Amino acid sequence: MHKYMRAIGFSNLSDRREEQRLITDVIMNAKRRSYTSNGEKTILAEFCEDFAPDMGIAVCGEFDSEEKFTYDYFYPYLRGTGISSCEDVSVERHADKESYAGVCDDIKVGVSLIFYLQNIVPYVKAQTSNMLPVTGTTLTLSGLSIGGNIILPIGKDESEKKRSQRVSTSRNKLIAAARLGDEDAIESLTLEDMDIYSTISKKILTEDVFSLVDTYFMPYGVECDQYSVLGEILDISLRTNKITGEEIYVMHLSCNDLEFDVCINKQDLYGEPQIGRRFKGSIWMQGYINYPL
Repeated sequence: MHKYMRAIGFSNLSDRREEQRLITDVIMNAKRRSYTSNGEKTILAEFCEDFAPDMGIAVCGEFDSEEKFTYDYFYPYLRGTGISSCEDVSVERHADKESYAGVCDDIKVGVSLIFYLQNIVPYVKAQTSNMLPVTGTTLTLSGLSIGGNIILPIGKDESEKKRSQRVSTSRNKLIAAARLGDEDAIESLTLEDMDIYSTISKKILTEDVFSLVDTYFMPYGVECDQYSVLGEILDISLRTNKITGEEIYVMHLSCNDLEFDVCINKQDLYGEPQIGRRFKGSIWMQGYINYPL
C-alpha cells in the first residue's frame, strides 16, 4: 500500500482488494493515457486519473506483442503549477522498476535536489529516439505530505524583507562563482557560514529556533526524494476527493527561494493555514520536466 495515498484523500484505503479495484478503475476510465515503445515487442503505458483538481493516481505498465496489459506499479501525484527551476536536470532509472528519478542542482537549494519523475513517457520517448540531452527544459516541482504543522511567520518590515532578498541574491552569486572554482567566492562563503554559526550559537540559548530560521530545505529519512521543509505559504486552496469526500489542502510554498506546491490531507495538518504563515513538514518530492515543443 502506498503510504502517500492519504495525501490525496485516500486515508481509509486499508486492504489490497480496495486498492486493486481503484487501480482497475484508473486503467478503465483514465482521462490521460500515454504510450511509447520501450523495446522491440513492448509498449510502455501510463494511465492517469484525477480524483481532485490536479491530483490523482498514475498506473504504469506494459503492453506485450499480443496487446495484453501487465500492471507494474502505481503512485499518487500532484501536478504542480508554475516554474520551480530553470536549471539542467539529469534523469536516472530506478533499479527495481520502470520509474525514474530526476536530479537538479539548483543554487537556491544548496543540495542536489532529487525528485520522483512524473512524466516518464516523454523522457523515454526522447531516450529511445536518441534526442537526449534536451535543452531548454524547465522543472515544475510538487510535494505530497502526510504530516505537517502551521507556524506563524517571523515579523519583518519592508526594509528587512528587502535586505533578506539582497543577501540571498548575493549568496547565490557567490555559490555560482564557487562552483566555477573562484577561490575568493569559496573563502567568502566559508567566512559567512562561520559568522552565521557563531551568531546562531549565541542566540539559540535564549530564542526559539523557528524565530531565527525563516525557511529550510533538507533531506529527510533514508529515501533520497523525501525532504523536511519549512516554507512560507504564498497561496492556498482546499480541494475535495470526489470518491472519498476527504478535503485536501494545496499550498504554494516558497522555501529557500524555491517555489513549489504541496498537498496534505486536512486531517493530517495541525493548525490553520493562511497566506503568510509557514508550513513545516516532511514531503515526498515529485517533478514534471517541461520539454519544449
